[in-house]
Amino acid sequence: MRNIFGYLLGFLVFVVGIPALMWWVSGRQFPWAPAQTWAIVAIILIVSGLALSIWSIVHMKKVGEGNPFDAYNHEVAPRTKHLMTDGPYKYTRNPMLAGIYIYDIGVLLWLQGWWPLLVFAVEVILLTLQVRSEEKRLEADFGDDYRAYRQSVPRYFLK
Repeated sequence: MRNIFGYLLGFLVFVVGIPALMWWVSGRQFPWAPAQTWAIVAIILIVSGLALSIWSIVHMKKVGEGNPFDAYNHEVAPRTKHLMTDGPYKYTRNPMLAGIYIYDIGVLLWLQGWWPLLVFAVEVILLTLQVRSEEKRLEADFGDDYRAYRQSVPRYFLK
């Protein structure tokens, strides 16, 4: 049950809630679409970001035997039992968030406004604080293995 709660909460916050807030602050009417070129690029980013996040969650559940949702040292769902270093985790230490950022950049391109960009900036700041908290926990849980992994794989994107 806790796994379902964690996934549902993540979906509601990151896939629905933050983009809905971006839309609301943009002042755009619903439905609204940008010029065709922007719409195509935005859709590609949205789909790619969601795909990366989903791949990461499935991989973590299957290989790590746990759930990614650990918010500010509060366990929302069972933590992973194994350090994730393969699959999408060999390219970025936070592929779920990298996917969400790609998704949100697609939403930003769709909305084309400054207020949604401000929402995205606040999201990045808050999630970076969360990631720093997670990194401390991962170092405590996995020690030298995590430190070596952290040295060789970027937090989000290219190192």
